[in-house]
Amino acid sequence: MPFELNADSDAAQATNVFGEALVACSTDPLTGFYRDGCCHTGPEDAGRHLVCAVMTAEFLAFSKAEGNDLSTARPEWSFPGLKPGDRWCLCALRWKEAFDAGMAPQVVLEATNEKVLRHVRMEDLVAHAWKSMVQE
Repeated sequence: MPFELNADSDAAQATNVFGEALVACSTDPLTGFYRDGCCHTGPEDAGRHLVCAVMTAEFLAFSKAEGNDLSTARPEWSFPGLKPGDRWCLCALRWKEAFDAGMAPQVVLEATNEKVLRHVRMEDLVAHAWKSMVQE
């Protein structure tokens, strides 16, 4: 069951790492802590699902080995299971962990919440930038 946006979520004023309006990360599969397609956050989002990442087989295997299986569907959490090429709002510290291990997936910067900069350096995100959504 999806979580509902509450008054304390950042949905109304969320910005991306460029300080611009946050754009959707993915609606297929439907991502975001609130399952609204965006990397919004709020007080109940303990994991800080802020990074819009493009899944790779290598990252999915890394995450599973680290105890976070993102490739197996979990319908009770409205989680479809991910495959390479899917976009997903990752937890900021999971992305950082993968970065530190040399396994970080690419990031859609326009869809990555600026609050990630509390946990990850902009230079590291830029070094893993996916092509602009405008160019797709």
